[in-house]
Amino acid sequence: MRHLRGRAGDHERDYERTREMVARVADDGEPALRVWRPHRQVAFGRRDRHADGYDRARETATERGYAVLEREVGGRAVAYTGQTVAFALAEPTGERREGIGDRYDRVSGAVQDALATVGVDASEGEPADAFCPGAHSLQANGKLVGIAQRVRQDVALTAGVVVLWDHDAIAAVLSPVYAALGVPFDPNSVGSVVRAGGDPAGVVDALAVELARAGPVIARADIRDT
Repeated sequence: MRHLRGRAGDHERDYERTREMVARVADDGEPALRVWRPHRQVAFGRRDRHADGYDRARETATERGYAVLEREVGGRAVAYTGQTVAFALAEPTGERREGIGDRYDRVSGAVQDALATVGVDASEGEPADAFCPGAHSLQANGKLVGIAQRVRQDVALTAGVVVLWDHDAIAAVLSPVYAALGVPFDPNSVGSVVRAGGDPAGVVDALAVELARAGPVIARADIRDT
């Protein structure tokens, strides 16, 4: 599996790196994986962009020192502090769009295994009024993982966020952002590896190992920080 490391110099270029990864998987059929810490940003989904309070939500994020990103995968806004971990697994699909549920189960299971190695017993589900609410979340004393999937004819991207220790900072920025969007949000619903009693130091490596095990090993290439 091709493994891309590090992040680009700014949040927009970093987002483009993932798009380039997906395009390459579509071209050559080799699965690829990123596990990294995105820049400090709030990433809004398509549903957010149709909300009446979207412009105010963007202003709220930037006023608090967060860059703004509009993403293709996922639903509601997600915050990254610069230490929050993200992962993206791109896999070829062939000509048929199938296996969405299987991919969710496989990736969710890999993330649970990774968290278990750092002392977190995460279960499926999420508290009420959690950030980016969805059916594919993991919780342990709050929601600490959200997973989304985007599938096209030739490649599927399964991506997610893992909160390490910055649950308070994420709650602080998302509270006014969600208020502007008119979306219910409970700041206490944000969990983290630390809040669940785990060790955040090994999370990135554990995710890389377990997610790589979830697909065939083909090749490896690195992207370094710029």
